[in-house]
Amino acid sequence: MQDLPSDRDALQALLDFHVEAGVDLALDETPHNRFAEPKAERPPAKAAAQASPKAAAQASPKASPSAPPPRALPKAAASAPEEVASMAREQARHAQSLEELEAILAGFDGCALKFSAKNLAFADGNPEGRVMLVGEAPGADEDRIGKPFMGRSGQLLDRMLATIGLDRTQVYVANIVPWRPPGNRTPTPQEVAICKPFIARQIELASPEFVLCLGGPAAQNLLGIKDGILRSRGRWYSYKTEDGREIRALPTLHPAYLLRQPLQKRLGWRDFQALRRALDGRE
Repeated sequence: MQDLPSDRDALQALLDFHVEAGVDLALDETPHNRFAEPKAERPPAKAAAQASPKAAAQASPKASPSAPPPRALPKAAASAPEEVASMAREQARHAQSLEELEAILAGFDGCALKFSAKNLAFADGNPEGRVMLVGEAPGADEDRIGKPFMGRSGQLLDRMLATIGLDRTQVYVANIVPWRPPGNRTPTPQEVAICKPFIARQIELASPEFVLCLGGPAAQNLLGIKDGILRSRGRWYSYKTEDGREIRALPTLHPAYLLRQPLQKRLGWRDFQALRRALDGRE
């Protein structure tokens, strides 16, 4: 294996890369080249067959008495996705406040992501704000803290908001999926369908004037558009709530994408300037 870089900045960049890739657990204190390690030789089949039953019993590994049994999913999470999504719509509809909705979501066992995540990342910011920002799903930092957009992408989002005179005391932030998928993988269509009734009700209860869709998945799932984010960003759409209201919605690039593609920050800046003009009644 190659030697690790000694420069502190290079080490930080390497750590950031692994965090963005979803690596959040170290298996050993020192790296190992598993490809270079020799494989353990297996005993010949004939010799193994001649071994006495007593010796075989002594050689066989015993299950650790302290090892916990595998965690079984509740019946709701193992049901058909259509049934679970219907149950989610029914439960979300009964929430009369954001506090009730968060409590219902915390007790909802229909999404298997709940049982691999550390925390529910329901929302952050001011639910009375004029703008609601919606992303796709929490990452490792959000899962640890229990709030959306807490990591590097959240820091970039805060800086982007500051360029138009806003901060988290003036906006409301959430995700379509409130639990982190293992390894930061993309949520499956079934997981999104199960969680979508809750974010729809969250938008209804917050009742913002503007919804900023952060990234293609948020724009496609909330607005029903088929175009990719580079084609749909910067254009105003209408988000329709189940009670018949219409909210102006603007797709833009996700901060995590901008961290990977810094040259595209100019496009994100244009979108935030369009939001500022809309807030001022100039667009």
